[in-house]
Amino acid sequence: MPDVFTTQELAASDTDGAASASAGGRGRPVPGRRRGTRIPARLQITGWLAAVMAAGLASVVLLVVEFEYRAIDDRVNAALAQDAEEFRRFAEAGLDPATGEPVTDPADLFYRHLSSQYPDDAEIMLGIRNAAGGLEAIRQADETFRDVRLSDAVLRDIVSRGDVTGTAETPAGTLRWLRVDVLPRQGGSEADAWFVSGYFVDEVRAEAGATVRTLIIVSAVALVLAAGVSWLVAGQILAPVNTVRKAAGRLTEADLTRRIRVEGRDDVAALAEQFNAMLDRLEGAFDTRRQFLDDAGHELRTPITIVRGHLELMGDDPAERAEVVRLCTDELDRMARIVDDLLLLAKAEQPDFVHPAWTSVPELTSDIDAKVRAIAPRSWTLEAVGEGDARVDAQRITQAVVQLAQNAAGHTTEGAVIRIGSAVTVETVSFWVSDTGPGLAPGDEQRIFDRFVRGGAGARDGTGAGLGLAIVKAIADAHHGQVRVMSTPGQGATFGFELPRQGGDR
Repeated sequence: MPDVFTTQELAASDTDGAASASAGGRGRPVPGRRRGTRIPARLQITGWLAAVMAAGLASVVLLVVEFEYRAIDDRVNAALAQDAEEFRRFAEAGLDPATGEPVTDPADLFYRHLSSQYPDDAEIMLGIRNAAGGLEAIRQADETFRDVRLSDAVLRDIVSRGDVTGTAETPAGTLRWLRVDVLPRQGGSEADAWFVSGYFVDEVRAEAGATVRTLIIVSAVALVLAAGVSWLVAGQILAPVNTVRKAAGRLTEADLTRRIRVEGRDDVAALAEQFNAMLDRLEGAFDTRRQFLDDAGHELRTPITIVRGHLELMGDDPAERAEVVRLCTDELDRMARIVDDLLLLAKAEQPDFVHPAWTSVPELTSDIDAKVRAIAPRSWTLEAVGEGDARVDAQRITQAVVQLAQNAAGHTTEGAVIRIGSAVTVETVSFWVSDTGPGLAPGDEQRIFDRFVRGGAGARDGTGAGLGLAIVKAIADAHHGQVRVMSTPGQGATFGFELPRQGGDR
C-alpha cells in the first residue's frame, strides 16, 4: 500500500524539495524570468483581507464623523433658531406687569427674557445695547449660568455684520451666533439693541470627537483581531496546498509510493485527489519502465552472451563461419522478438492500448479461425461461435487468440486437434483455444500468465521467451476482463479469456 502523507509529518521536514523546470532536457532552465511575487500566499491572503476590512472600517468611521458633525451643526442651528424665535415672540408680547404697558426699554426686555431661559452648558444668551461708554452686554444674573466675557471688539463685530448669523473666536473657543435686531418702539429704522444667542461648537464637537476616537480604537482592535483570524484561517485553508507542495518536493524517482491524505469535499480536497491520481499514473509509468528494463536485461543477457561467445571463438574455416553467422542471426531474431513483446507489454499500460468498438462476434470468430489455420499443420476445429455484438478491440482480440493458438501449436504435434471458439452471454463475451497436448504441470495454473514463465512441460520446439501468455493477459486486463486456464496433465489444456460485453473505460 502506498504511504500517506499527513500535514504533521510533512511539517517536520527540515528542507523542502524543489522541482526545477526544464525545457528540452534535464538541467536546462526555461528561458525568461519567473513571474509572480515572493510574498507567501498566506501573507497575501491575510494582507488583502486586512486591507479590505481596513477600507471598510475607514469608510464607516468617515461616515460616522460626517453624520455626527452634521447632526451637531443641525442641533446648534436649531437651538439658535429656537432661541431667536422665542425672543421675538416675547418681545412682541412683552408687557410690564406693573403698568400693563409694553416694555419699551431694551435692557428691561433683555432682563425679563433672560431670567426665564435655561441654556445648555455650551450655550450663551445675551443682550447688547448702545450705551454712553460703548456697547453694553446684558447677561443672565444667575451665577449658575455660564458667564463668558466677550471683548468689545467681538461684540462690535457681531452687531455690525450684515448677516444675522456667523462665528466669532473667543477665549472659550469658536462661538456660532444668531442675532435678532431690536428696533425702537417709536418706529425707528435702525436697531440700537440686539439679542444674541450663541453656541460654543468646540465643546459639543469635543463630545463627538470622543465618540469618533472610541470608534477608531474599536475599529483598530477589530482590524487586528480580523487580521489574526485571517492568518489562522488562511493557514488552515492553505495547509493541504502546502502539504501537496512538500509532498512534491520529497518525491523522487526511487520513491513514488507516498500519497496525500484527502479530507473533506472542497476544492483543496479535489486538488489532493488529482495530485494522488497523477502520482498513481507517474508510479505506473516508472514501474512499467523499470519492469521493461529488468525484463530486457534478464532475457537479452543470454542471447548476447551466446552471440559474443560464438564470435570470439569463430575460426577461419568458411563452413564454421557460415554456421556461426547462422547461429548469431537466429539469436538476433530471437532478441528482436523479445524486444517487440516487451514493447507491446509496456504499451499495454497506456490508456490508448485498446480502442473498443461494437464488433460482430460471429464475424470476428470466423476471421480468427481463418488466420490460425496458417500457423501450423494441425487439425483446426471451430468448436463454437457466439451470436451477438460486443464492444471490444477486434485487432487486440485477434492478437490474443492467435497468440493462444501459437502456444497450442507449440505444444502439439502435426495433425493434433486444436479447437477454438467463442461465446456470448448477456453480460460477457468469451474466446478460448483448446489443445490435446501434454497440459500443464501441477501448480503452473497460478503463474503461467506471468512474464518469462514457461510451463513445466515446455514447448515442443523449445522456442519462446515466456511472454506470449503475458501479452494475452495484458489484452484481457485492458478490456477489464480476466484470463482462464483449465488443464489436466497428459490430456491437453484450454486457455481463454472472458470480457465484459459492454466494454469499459480504462
